Amino acid sequence: MTEKSLSVSGSSPRTRGLAHRPGQLATLTEDLLLLARLDNPAAHDGPPLETGPTDLRTLAADAAHDLRALDASRPVRLTGPGDEPHATAAPMLGDEARLRQVVVNLVGNVAAHTPPGTPARIGVGTVAGEAVFEIADAGPGLAPEDAERVFDRFYRVDASRSRNGGTGAGLGLAIVRSLVLAHGGRAELSTAPGAGTTFRLAFPALGDAGPDRLQ
Repeated sequence: MTEKSLSVSGSSPRTRGLAHRPGQLATLTEDLLLLARLDNPAAHDGPPLETGPTDLRTLAADAAHDLRALDASRPVRLTGPGDEPHATAAPMLGDEARLRQVVVNLVGNVAAHTPPGTPARIGVGTVAGEAVFEIADAGPGLAPEDAERVFDRFYRVDASRSRNGGTGAGLGLAIVRSLVLAHGGRAELSTAPGAGTTFRLAFPALGDAGPDRLQ
C-alpha cells in the first residue's frame, strides 16, 4: 500500500463512521500513512525513525504517571521485568518520539479496556541482552480468539468490553507492533479470560546496562 493508494472512506467499515468527525479522520489518515511507511520503508527512504540512545525507564516512569493521571483510583506499580522488585536501566537505540507513541497507545489500551481502579504494573529493565518494557493490568483479560488478532489492523474487541464504547479505529496496537518491529524488537501478549493482560516489548539493548535503579 502506498500513500497515494490510501482511501480512508472505503478502506474498512470501521472507518466509515469517522467521516463526519474531522479530528478523528485526520488521526486515522496519519496512522494509515505511518503504517504504509513502516510496511514499505524502501519506498520512503527508510523507516520513519530518527534513532539515538534512549532509556526505556524514562518512558516507563512517564507511563506510570499517565495511568495515575487518567484514573487516580488505579494502583500503579513500577517494577522490573517479570515483576522483579526494582525497575532498572533499559538502554537501547531508538526513536524516542515513536517509542512514546507506542507507550501512549499501550497506556490508552489499559485505560479503555479495564474498569476504574484496576491495578496496573509497568515493568522495565534489561534481560538477557534485551531492553524490556512491560505494561500489565489485572483487568478481565482476553479470550484466545481476541488475543490472536489483537495486533491486526482494524480489529477491535467487543465494544461492550471497552470503556469508550469501541470508538477507535482499531489501529493502536497494530502501530505498536509495527513500530516495535521497525526498531528490531518484538511485541508479545500474555492474557487469558479473568487473568489480566500483559504486553511485553523487547528490543536489542544498547551497551552494558548497569544496576542503576529508577527511584
